[in-house]
Amino acid sequence: MAADLQIPDRETELLLAELAKTADIPGDVVEFGCYEGDTSIQLANAMRNHPDKWLYLYDSFEGLPAKTAADQSADGWRFKEGELKASPDTVAHKFKKYQLPEPVIVKGWFNELTADDLPAQISFALLDGDFYESIKTSFALVAPRLNPHGIIAVHDYRNAALPGSAKAVAEFLSAHQNDYDLRLAGTMAILVKH
Repeated sequence: MAADLQIPDRETELLLAELAKTADIPGDVVEFGCYEGDTSIQLANAMRNHPDKWLYLYDSFEGLPAKTAADQSADGWRFKEGELKASPDTVAHKFKKYQLPEPVIVKGWFNELTADDLPAQISFALLDGDFYESIKTSFALVAPRLNPHGIIAVHDYRNAALPGSAKAVAEFLSAHQNDYDLRLAGTMAILVKH
């Protein structure tokens, strides 16, 4: 018998509600910035009824990269290079513990990934890279493969400690203004492709 999953917090509940909207859209689910996999297991559990979809997890597993000028904030002092370091083994262990299908785990900095590292089609993407360059790079990787009506959720969009997320979203929407609708859910930006 599978171990009981933790009850999702409000932010994760909002995220899972967005994921549910993509159930009938072809394509896999990707998460950029999985850390220790707590959100990942919630996504995988919600995907149990859709065995045709795979979950892809991307993380450096080396912690946060260096900040750029876009990431500087008086509130963000605790987000430092190397913080939030985790292990792919920790993530894999959680999936075994909860008897969830094993995800595709890709270790690497986002700017080192290529199109070959992603699924051919994406229906839902969670971008949780915290910093400007990480979110910007994630958009560049995901957007060409996102199917119509697919969703990109950007974590920390409304987090004063991580202003780079909002800057990356604004730039992406400016360049693709007729391709996406923006909604807000908790601290997240939800982009729905036309």
